[in-house]
Amino acid sequence: MNYFWTMESEIISFNSQLSATDGEICTLLAQTIEAELCDAENKIWHGHPVWFLDGNPIVGYSKQKKGIRLMFWSGADFNESNLNELGSKFKDASIFYNNSGAIDPIELNRWLKKSREIQWDYKNLVKRKGKLERLK
Repeated sequence: MNYFWTMESEIISFNSQLSATDGEICTLLAQTIEAELCDAENKIWHGHPVWFLDGNPIVGYSKQKKGIRLMFWSGADFNESNLNELGSKFKDASIFYNNSGAIDPIELNRWLKKSREIQWDYKNLVKRKGKLERLK
């Protein structure tokens, strides 16, 4: 399936500039995110691809020393053991990938469904002087 018709060209460009292995990981992540969060806005934000629902950041990925980091802004509340890289200040949680075969599509889709249901309001974080509030 090709979900790139809704993806911003800057994300496609971001993925194409990575090594073959990292590009494969990011393309698979992007396609899966697009399929599950088809109504989300996507763009390069702070240097890497991020998807937003109603202006609130939900999920994104970036290239880091440990591999490709998939981060969910509200992931600490998903209660998912494989999202084991927890943020120290906010409610984010991440996982690192070093090959596309490590991505469990069932697990990833479950996390994406949770990302729609469990959200903290990052959109208004500055307005609230750093205080997060739960949405929904």
